[in-house]
Amino acid sequence: MFSSLCLKHLWILLPLLVAAAVVIFVGPEASIFSFNSTNLQELLSSRFQDNVPLKNISSDGFDEKPVKNEEEHQNITRNSRSHKKYNNLTMLEAGLIQARAAIKEAKLGNQTIDDPDYVPNGPMYWNPKVFHRSYLEMEKRLKVFIYEEGDPPVFHFGPCKHTYAIEGIFIQNMEVSNFRTFDQTKAHLFFLPFSVTMITQVIYVPESHEWTLMKNTASDYVNVIANKHPYWNRSLGADHFMLACHDWGPEISFAIPNLYKNAIRALCNANTSERFNPSRDVSIPEIHLPGGSTRGLIGGPRPSQRHILVFYAGGVHGPIRPILLHHWENKSDPDVQIYRYLPKNVSYYGMMRKSRYCICPSGYEVASPRMVEGLYLGCVPVLIKDSYVIPFSDVLNWETFAVIVAVKDIPNLKKILMGIPLREYVKMQQRGIQMRRHFEINSPPKRFDVFHMILHSIWLRRLNVRLHEHEHGEG
Repeated sequence: MFSSLCLKHLWILLPLLVAAAVVIFVGPEASIFSFNSTNLQELLSSRFQDNVPLKNISSDGFDEKPVKNEEEHQNITRNSRSHKKYNNLTMLEAGLIQARAAIKEAKLGNQTIDDPDYVPNGPMYWNPKVFHRSYLEMEKRLKVFIYEEGDPPVFHFGPCKHTYAIEGIFIQNMEVSNFRTFDQTKAHLFFLPFSVTMITQVIYVPESHEWTLMKNTASDYVNVIANKHPYWNRSLGADHFMLACHDWGPEISFAIPNLYKNAIRALCNANTSERFNPSRDVSIPEIHLPGGSTRGLIGGPRPSQRHILVFYAGGVHGPIRPILLHHWENKSDPDVQIYRYLPKNVSYYGMMRKSRYCICPSGYEVASPRMVEGLYLGCVPVLIKDSYVIPFSDVLNWETFAVIVAVKDIPNLKKILMGIPLREYVKMQQRGIQMRRHFEINSPPKRFDVFHMILHSIWLRRLNVRLHEHEHGEG
């Protein structure tokens, strides 16, 4: 069970250590960087619009008072530069004001940015210049404090292979990242380094259907943090974040009211029908790594060498897959290769490499590694999901490099895909290959890869919150 874990010394798995412890896509119609959209976009982009107050939070809870006007913002910034006696939080917020101003300037097109590594460009981004400036501001400013309480395997550790690999990989990379600070007063964000996957593997009694111990583990951990440090209570968790790829991540977070109400939850299971809030929570991609790395999983033939129109293989669970299989399984149509289970001696990844489009339907939960597998292998993803917020959709325009099909249109699947002109398909496939960099896992991480994209999504949510202290200062 533990062979897939990022752990060098298995002795730490002793039980004593454990005891110590739109389809209906609800992603944005445009990006948070589009500045002209409604609903979710207004919530997320409000920090960049004139005369729209940021959310204010004090240690007493949510404050309805608007933030200071632009002149007062500039005064704070000037004073902080002059080293006047502002507390640490005010200094941090002054830096974030500068970041928001720089991003707003990029939105107005008043900046030219050179980047030796990568310059975002193309219709795959809602606003490539604004995304680039926001990313550079993150690199320039963001500091994350990681609480050191708790012992592995539940804390500071997670799986680095198979379906929930992103949990362990993110925790591992975060703890050695240049974004990490050991000075709490300099932190914009506070990371709660527990692994929901490890909670389910170590705490949960199989077949017991008993959630109490798992929820108590998470709740007790946050209580320790709240009692030992002042920062959770200062913001009621609003500048804190957790990350979970396991399907049970949302449910376990519900054990801590301020965690799911105020904190940033980075989740693979980004289902709005299960209280995922796109204006505060972050959708992260589920990435299946059988060997713990992407070796052998990236690359595929050019479009002219892909002779299968569409491919899918997977078990039957959830409400969508039975409909898909009912209409398309075992059809005598070489263009449509839909299987419940692959025939013997047929390679799953080999079939993806031969196909133009790869179907990514929801199972019992909305997340699926097929979406990323398609991007890795050059197979255009076909997303069939309800209530799903697509990863990084506040930055990326998925409709330019993926196909979104409503559940009701499953009977017309072939007609829909055949109706896409060959030239448009080739563009989508090439765009997906370009977007692949944002979903790749690297060791160590590389700029603009999945680790940095997850952190950037969390950074955006932090930009949308302004914290303030009581008059008596920090406490």
